[in-house]
Amino acid sequence: MQLALSHNGAAIKARRAPKLALKPLAVLTVAIALTGCAISPTPITLDERQTDVRAERADLFKNQEPVAGPIALDEAMARAVKYNLDFRLKQMEEALAQRQLDLANFDLLPKLTAAAGYSNRSNQNASSSYSVITGQQSLEPSVSSDDEGSTASLTLSWNILDFGVSYFQAKQQADRALVAQERRRKTIHLVMQQVRQAYWQAAGAQALEGKIGPVLEQARAALADSRKIEAEKLQSPLETLNYQRQLLDIIRQLEAINDELSQAKPKLASLMNLEPGKAYQLAMPSELGTPAISMPLDKMEETALLNRPELMEARYNERISLNETRKAIARLLPGIQFDIGDNYDSNSFLVNNEWRSAGVRVSWNLLGVFNARSVLQAADAQSEIARNQKLAMSMAVLTQTQVAYRDYLGRKRQFELSSDLDGVERRILDHTRNAARNDAQGRLAEIRAAASSLMSELRRYQSYGALQGAYGQVLATLGLDPLPKGVPNYDLSTLTQAIQSMESRWDDTVSKDGKAG
Repeated sequence: MQLALSHNGAAIKARRAPKLALKPLAVLTVAIALTGCAISPTPITLDERQTDVRAERADLFKNQEPVAGPIALDEAMARAVKYNLDFRLKQMEEALAQRQLDLANFDLLPKLTAAAGYSNRSNQNASSSYSVITGQQSLEPSVSSDDEGSTASLTLSWNILDFGVSYFQAKQQADRALVAQERRRKTIHLVMQQVRQAYWQAAGAQALEGKIGPVLEQARAALADSRKIEAEKLQSPLETLNYQRQLLDIIRQLEAINDELSQAKPKLASLMNLEPGKAYQLAMPSELGTPAISMPLDKMEETALLNRPELMEARYNERISLNETRKAIARLLPGIQFDIGDNYDSNSFLVNNEWRSAGVRVSWNLLGVFNARSVLQAADAQSEIARNQKLAMSMAVLTQTQVAYRDYLGRKRQFELSSDLDGVERRILDHTRNAARNDAQGRLAEIRAAASSLMSELRRYQSYGALQGAYGQVLATLGLDPLPKGVPNYDLSTLTQAIQSMESRWDDTVSKDGKAG
């Protein structure tokens, strides 16, 4: 008997040995397979980069209306609204926030779950049982399911707790969509202010670009003549060198002006998203009118507090924090879930292969009750932070309104002084040209007067650009939008007309004692 048992044990071990021997081989095979699936860094090749650069450069300026003539300020603003990349990015962020709101609204709906499955096994799913009293087998092995089968179900479930949390999340996402809208407003205010100032600087560059060249040529010709006089020793060396020093200083100033003017148009082109290096002309006004602001300062402060996008964003953030508190309270409540569904099972042993089911389940995280105080305190602290941020922003807006208005007044005085100085320099140039003689000193005086007149005219345009920038800063500080809320079409012509209409409206608003709505 013992021999038989030992023989059977050996046979069992012999049958099990090959299975055990196969395990290391299987592990090795899996390890090799995993090694083959490892990801290694793949750098972007030069050809791929060149292809990307060409495609991106084409995307930067595609589908843009060409420049048909001199660009006026309203058209420059319209081009910035339609084509400026920073503003387009904010528009995309606003659209994304709206899409996220749509997704959050879907979370409010009940869950409708469809499920289907198929199963197959290599042997029968047989089972037996034994008596817990006698320990003897009470049922011979039997089956109650097919070797293969399929199942399907369609279940509608609704959890009241999840609905409450999703409801407050959707309200938060709705406010975030409004925050994205206010950030877009802030971006367009900034872009419009930049366009306004850059436009008038570029206009000054355009007005002066044909005047600097002749004066530079005249100064260089006088310098060349002076060097000939120095070489032939026809004049005192010290007197000649002093003369050359003054000419070189004039040339240096004119070159600096020329370099500064050469950067004005590319800056404006960047804001309008025109292709770099593309030539364009600006519509020059007949005169540089001074924008007027006569709205009382207290009305300006009230208008800014009502309309500023930063304050509107702070108000929405305060509402988001308030809903965060409500959401935290909702999470502490018990959850009640309702389920109803249709089911199918192909098992031939079942009496009913199709049936409907319904149920109710209540769940409550009891440990959350002990943490309720901390959760509510954290939510209240967040709400308090949002409220204080709004107060701090209100104070900042009031300060910015004061500063913007004072800056406008200062820029206005500087422009008036620059205009007076430019007029004096022009008259000095006329008198110098009339009194100039053919000698070197008279020529130097004429060149110096011409250079000084050019610089004063440049300062006048710069002062005017700074004045327009300060005026634009006042409009932005008051939160006055350059576009109406509804624009029927976003083509360039419609945008230009809409901006022109809003500009006239805001000009009338700030030049009167009224209040913007």
